[in-house]
Amino acid sequence: VQLVESGGGEVQVGDSLRLSCAASGDIFSRYAMGWFRQAPGKEREFVAAMSSGEEYYADSVKGRFTISRDNAKNTVYLQMNSLKPEDTAVYYCAGDAAGVAITTISWYDYWGQGTQVTVSS
Repeated sequence: VQLVESGGGEVQVGDSLRLSCAASGDIFSRYAMGWFRQAPGKEREFVAAMSSGEEYYADSVKGRFTISRDNAKNTVYLQMNSLKPEDTAVYYCAGDAAGVAITTISWYDYWGQGTQVTVSS
């Protein structure tokens, strides 16, 4: 399975971005999908996940970010609104073939290469 993220870039505070993660190679619809991010000098952290039809969000992004998926396109999205400088990071999508992973990094089987998001004040 390959995951390829796109949609990152440099934006201003308060702007929006939509990240996409295209999957290939397996039955995407049964996968749990997650988004994580890693800022310079920090550990990778959970951002959002969709598992068994439920959505999960980190407290820091709740109400601003929305995860969604289009199984027909084998793609998961992360809509990011009201962006803040602290959202600056490399964003990774991840897939769990068992369909149960949420926040635990080690439960995810597949990872994309990451896409940079930079929010300037």
